[in-house]
Amino acid sequence: MAPRFAPLPVLAMAAALLFAAPPASAQEPLLQCVPYARQVSGIQIFGDAHSWWQQAEGKYQRGQRPAVGAVMAFKPYRSMQLGHVATVAKVIDKRRVLLDHANWSPIDGRKGQIERNVLAEDVSVANDWSEVRVWYAPIGALGTTRYPVHGFIYPQGRAPSQLQVPPVQIASADRSDGRLSREERQAQRQAEKEAKRRLKQIEKQRREYAKYLKRQEKVRKATAQASPAPVPRLQVDPIGDLIASTGS
Repeated sequence: MAPRFAPLPVLAMAAALLFAAPPASAQEPLLQCVPYARQVSGIQIFGDAHSWWQQAEGKYQRGQRPAVGAVMAFKPYRSMQLGHVATVAKVIDKRRVLLDHANWSPIDGRKGQIERNVLAEDVSVANDWSEVRVWYAPIGALGTTRYPVHGFIYPQGRAPSQLQVPPVQIASADRSDGRLSREERQAQRQAEKEAKRRLKQIEKQRREYAKYLKRQEKVRKATAQASPAPVPRLQVDPIGDLIASTGS
């Protein structure tokens, strides 16, 4: 049986659609949450997000208190089977923090985007940050889903109190006048200095990552200009076959 071919107008329309469709490679690669959290926090753990909590055991201190610079480790849940990790940018109060993370909300219709200073709220019954709601950009509010959380992983094995911005208050059991001894003042100054150093380090990492993203975008644009997308080619030539079959 001789092959059947579509009418010429249909073939012309199909060809036009092929030429108009952008190549798949033109889209930017999606940024995952793991490399971003590692870059911002400095915590050197690799592998899927759901494995971070277990990998941190014996390497980094873990706990249930939020702290600036710590990583919130999410458990796998529903469609989020690989888990999620996000870095704490600010502690608002005992039940609210601001997060920096990637690949959470779709922005401009695409996932794999960076979100900074987005709200997360502890909704656990025990107030232990084992369950949270997180800001979701498409609705402009906290999402309704309650995500289970392992807890927080602290950079370089530091305790939460060492990551806070406020000065560390050192209590003295044998003094009643409220004044600090020389050793206590030195310890407090050292704690403040260490907290400021860590915050500067985190901010430096954020700036470096922003520069990295700009360089990647510059390279992508230069590559796109230097190498225009190839013209799509049909696997067969139905128009030529049709002409040949009519003997024209």
